[in-house]
Amino acid sequence: MRTASAWVVALGLAIVPAARAEPPAFMQQEIDYLLRHIGESGCDFERNGTWSDARTAEAHVRMKYDYLVSSGRIDTTQDFIDKAATASSMSGRPYEVRCGRHPTLPTGAWLNEALRRYRAR
Repeated sequence: MRTASAWVVALGLAIVPAARAEPPAFMQQEIDYLLRHIGESGCDFERNGTWSDARTAEAHVRMKYDYLVSSGRIDTTQDFIDKAATASSMSGRPYEVRCGRHPTLPTGAWLNEALRRYRAR
């Protein structure tokens, strides 16, 4: 009977996702800034061979971020960039950003530069 109870508890813990606290305020401010930076950039974003506008890209990255936070996989702002905004979770293919006539860049590099500027101010 004791083994059966332990099995039920273990199964319940495996099925129910662990509750995660919200990220610390300073980290959430950085991530919110980066999400706004995507959405307000006016740039085009490529994901799995398809280009989309800035607002669509922001919504997609925000959805990935929310999922990753709820599953406990975001511990730092760099995790946000690396896990939610750099590459497709399905194909592994890197995201790219094109702003006006500037060369296309990997989105991860573009966001790391934006984060560097944000932290420097």
